[in-house]
Amino acid sequence: MGSWWGRAARAYALAPVRGVAVTAGGVGLALAAGAVAASGPWHGGQRAAERGRENAQLNGVVAVRPWPVPAPRWYPAQDVLQPADVSPVTSPTGSTGSTGSTTPTAPPAPLPSAKGLATALAPALSASALGKVTASIVDVATGRTLYASGASIPLLPASTNKIATSAAALSLLGPEHRFSTTVVSAGPGRITLVGGGDPTLTAAPTHGTDPQASLATLADRTAAALKAAGTVKVSLGYDISLFSGPAVHPIGINDNIALVQALTVDEGRRDPHSIENAPRYADPAATAASDFAVMLRKRGITVHGQPTRTTAGQASGQAAAPQAAAPLARVDSQPLNEIVERMLTDSDNDIAETLGHQVALAAHRPATFAGGAAAVKQQLTGLGVPLGGTRLSDASGLSSQDVIPAAVLTRLLVLAASPAHPELRAIVSGLPVAGFTGTLDTRYSGSDSSPGLGLVRAKTGTLQTVNTLAGLVLDHDGRLLAFAFMSNGSGPAASARDALDRLAGRVAVCGCH
Repeated sequence: MGSWWGRAARAYALAPVRGVAVTAGGVGLALAAGAVAASGPWHGGQRAAERGRENAQLNGVVAVRPWPVPAPRWYPAQDVLQPADVSPVTSPTGSTGSTGSTTPTAPPAPLPSAKGLATALAPALSASALGKVTASIVDVATGRTLYASGASIPLLPASTNKIATSAAALSLLGPEHRFSTTVVSAGPGRITLVGGGDPTLTAAPTHGTDPQASLATLADRTAAALKAAGTVKVSLGYDISLFSGPAVHPIGINDNIALVQALTVDEGRRDPHSIENAPRYADPAATAASDFAVMLRKRGITVHGQPTRTTAGQASGQAAAPQAAAPLARVDSQPLNEIVERMLTDSDNDIAETLGHQVALAAHRPATFAGGAAAVKQQLTGLGVPLGGTRLSDASGLSSQDVIPAAVLTRLLVLAASPAHPELRAIVSGLPVAGFTGTLDTRYSGSDSSPGLGLVRAKTGTLQTVNTLAGLVLDHDGRLLAFAFMSNGSGPAASARDALDRLAGRVAVCGCH
């Protein structure tokens, strides 16, 4: 493809998730294949497909996709990359809404009609593989519901639940919040490794400007501090009291998630480079402490015996409890907005549940699965989101006890894309891009769904007989739309996912007047 769109699409396909700029669209969001930012990729938890594309790019190899990349010719490049007017105006009723913010001005393009959308979506909605299906489509600029089919009926969300977790975490903790892992003195010749609930802590050293916290870096700093104080022999304890028990997810032991503890390295994976269904350590916190002891020994510090579980003056269940002493050393996580992007792109259950526990702490609730779920609902209510029959029991969507109406998901996406809520923007930038990144990287290959290729950004959800898709898309006329399609009682997963992709693809190509 020699066209501008062809070149841009190839660049978009090769760009790491965090390298894709969101620069245009209804509220400043580019959903079409377009500008590539200079920011580097995050590496921990990156999916195999993305790593392969990144390596191909770095090695100067042009990746060849197994299907053609159609150029959406109805979008001239200059229109896609031109930020839209988002001057605030009052809502259609003349009010400013429950949060006191105003609704952005709609782009100068016609709205799809309910009848037009119903006609366009009917064939895909009737697919037998979808079982019970609900749908919600909302215009982002005005907040107006354009199409709804059972949108208020609570259904199992699977991993689209992570949109709710993201909104609660970003709004309550702030997008720049970081989680700290520290080492403190526990008395003469005794130190304690204190878990701060960083879900992205890694064992490997990090380099350059990569802000991801590293246990190896913490060992470097700890050893240097001990030697400066004239101490070269210590006993080591580890403190995970920040989170309350139980650590086992309500679904039980499962390779999709490790024990949720305040101290976990590489998500408790036995192979830190593994993805998705990955064997985990039986006790990630104890394993991390043992690894830390080995690192200290390699740096000239004698560590007596095995690490023991203890507390370091940190009261269980408090978000900012006092410590017995000033930290000898610490490492900080990436900012929360980058953690959320990673979680959504990769549909990372470990990050989601840890963030749920962190939301619980910030809301002064017990740092448990139940506490996190209650705190997420509380925070969403505070954002003015009508939750209807929403019921949550975890933060990742693994539980079959979670139910969320499609209308709640589209409301959250509208908030995330709104200029009134810049703190939520990582939800938008973290959504996988159809056919290119994250959990959508191998989808949108069929002729029926390919019109959405590169134009749909959406969070996927998959459990047994459950398939969901919720995100944002520019339609044929340039309207930015939020959508949620939820299927419970699905047939074969591949068929159900294809049907959902066709639905979003139809919205992308349809003016639907």
